[in-house]
Amino acid sequence: MSNGLNSLVSTQWLADHLSAPDVRVVDGTYYLPNENKNAREIYETQHIKNAVFFDIDDICDETNPLPHMIPSEIKFASRVRKLGLGDGNRIIVYDQRGLFSAARVWWMFKLFGHKDVAVLDGGLPKWLEEGRPVDDNKVYPGERHFTPRFNSFLVRDKGQLIKNLETKKEQVLDARAAGRFSGQTPEPRTTLRSGHIPGSLSLPFTELHTEEGLLKSTKDLRTLFEQAGVDYSSPVVTSCGSGVTAAVLSLGLELSGHKNTSLYDGSWTEWGQEGETPVETGS
Repeated sequence: MSNGLNSLVSTQWLADHLSAPDVRVVDGTYYLPNENKNAREIYETQHIKNAVFFDIDDICDETNPLPHMIPSEIKFASRVRKLGLGDGNRIIVYDQRGLFSAARVWWMFKLFGHKDVAVLDGGLPKWLEEGRPVDDNKVYPGERHFTPRFNSFLVRDKGQLIKNLETKKEQVLDARAAGRFSGQTPEPRTTLRSGHIPGSLSLPFTELHTEEGLLKSTKDLRTLFEQAGVDYSSPVVTSCGSGVTAAVLSLGLELSGHKNTSLYDGSWTEWGQEGETPVETGS
């Protein structure tokens, strides 16, 4: 992390740098609606010292009927400023299950121009397993100026994905479970069709984890992506159910040397609705 560009840090790194004046820690946990868990309440009972809570369902475009779509630059800057996150900070994001939603928060900071952001490898489970300290203290961050510099290269919308069906300029990589991709398993959001974007590739985000819940080595990640059909010389758009775990693939691609990735923000929650978007089934 010395160059500010490494997107993954270890629990040891964070423990060593926790009191550094420029380091800020963020709990970026999100639970699916059917899990009946409240991420903020769990954060309030235990979090890494001085961590603030980043609410994906609040720091979003609330006028959009789709879940947690990216907010405007003004809203993002305003919300993170109040969390004490801004220019000159090294931001380290973790989540309560290991690696599920932390990568979404990492991607959002990059999207809005903050490059010095990383994910905590293994997240809170590894931190706790190692006996490292947590507390339930209320955190009162001082406001910090955040200068948003929106990078449109990192995000895609439905129109661009429809156009890509013809041009095939970008590879689409789906992070959902194999059964959802093939259409054999129904979607958790029952109004959606089953299947995948025609021509897309499948790599469930859970395959990027080791049994211990860490990200696999960069070499192993690259092998995984290549086995899934990814060509490292062409752009990749990541997708999933609602734009959260797609960011795990984006993180893995970046760490393993892919230079040109973006994320389809609407993901299957948008594409899978009844309408004109074509759907393919099968593996």
